[in-house]
Amino acid sequence: MAVESDQQWSYLLDTWRELDAPEGWRTEIEGGRIQLVPPPGKQHNVIAARIHRALNRLLPDDVEVFQTLGTQIAGLEKLYIPDLVVVDAELLAGEDEDPIDASDILLAVEITSRSTARRDRTKKLWGYAHAPVPLYLLVDRFDQPGPTVTLYSEPSDGAYGQSVRVPFGKPVELPEPFGITLDTTGFPLP
Repeated sequence: MAVESDQQWSYLLDTWRELDAPEGWRTEIEGGRIQLVPPPGKQHNVIAARIHRALNRLLPDDVEVFQTLGTQIAGLEKLYIPDLVVVDAELLAGEDEDPIDASDILLAVEITSRSTARRDRTKKLWGYAHAPVPLYLLVDRFDQPGPTVTLYSEPSDGAYGQSVRVPFGKPVELPEPFGITLDTTGFPLP
């Protein structure tokens, strides 16, 4: 049974590598299917740029922030393209088409859009915890009663042990290896 699953994952990954998605669209793998994710809007990109800039100012030279880097959780047959990831630069050697393993990520950031909010809150939260990704920052523009930023940490047994949720406008403390306060006051409201 495991051989069949490995073959299916290899087939999906090879197909993903060869896809010619429309300009700006992303392709992800979830539940044995390749899914097209529409390009994010302007406000989404403003938030991504502000987080990217804040992280870049404080990270050492051997750690990089990337937008839309293919990230696989092979054991779960998932491939996501987070809005931002932070990884050690040395891990990006190898073939350009190969996704990075999610367990090598220091921080994954997802910024919700109307079309992705539910997946970001549930399936991706579950997947990143199982990888395990040490820190998952969910910028939820469509949370109720208002937009929030939630930092998930301490993954164990497929779940995050800690989470801190703040509304837009309040700071978020990113623990070591970052040790920074992320200011969310400039995040545009949906």
